[in-house]
Amino acid sequence: MTSARASRHTGWIGLLVSAASLIAVWSLAAFIADSRLLPAPWTVFGLMTAEIASGELLHHLGITLARVIAAFSSAMLIGSAIGIAMGRSRAVNAALDVWLVVLLNVPALVIIILAYVWFGLNEAAAIGAVALNKLPNVIVTVREGARALDPDLDQMAKAFRLSWKKRLFDVVLPQLQPYLAAAARSGLSLVWKIVLVVELLGRSNGIGFQLNLYFQLFDVGSILAYALSFVLVMLAIEILILQPLETRANRWRVHTA
Repeated sequence: MTSARASRHTGWIGLLVSAASLIAVWSLAAFIADSRLLPAPWTVFGLMTAEIASGELLHHLGITLARVIAAFSSAMLIGSAIGIAMGRSRAVNAALDVWLVVLLNVPALVIIILAYVWFGLNEAAAIGAVALNKLPNVIVTVREGARALDPDLDQMAKAFRLSWKKRLFDVVLPQLQPYLAAAARSGLSLVWKIVLVVELLGRSNGIGFQLNLYFQLFDVGSILAYALSFVLVMLAIEILILQPLETRANRWRVHTA
């Protein structure tokens, strides 16, 4: 317990030092460069505070977060199910492998544009395009986890004639936790970036839409304020939710080491 607390303490110190060095470098670069091209950190934070006070930033941030959660959840649920099926069955893997390779190699921008052309500039097309871009990464990660399942535990489950539900939740999913955590952690960073592109191309609200608006106005300060606000939220989710989940999923490796 003491070592775990010390590790967390060291991690927070490292995070603070990293943040301080980033602000220092940013401040120096802003001092050297044209303020219209790179505003100082305090200028950007001032704009962010003003946008929060007006309610505009929180409105668009909430909409973008809702899209991120919807697309991320859809991709994780569907991708995990397909990944487990492909990892456990050679026939399913052979049938879907070509589809998986195609999705892995089609650029995200192409999927977004086609979704808007085929289904219109609506919310379902936006979320579906983001989820489809994330889906193959989840499938690949979970498939490898399903292939690495302990066969002895599988034989035990069959010997005790466990139901499919009990086998899934008590035998399969506990072994897949590290792979699911890895897919979630890597996937969140991918999803929110694609959501911004989706909003920039075809939505009338959200952080991506605001970035496009301020790009047309050449307002670099506001662009940085909106981008930084969303980065801070995603960083908080990463540190407070995803990293602890991944640590918990991999703690058995520490005990067996």
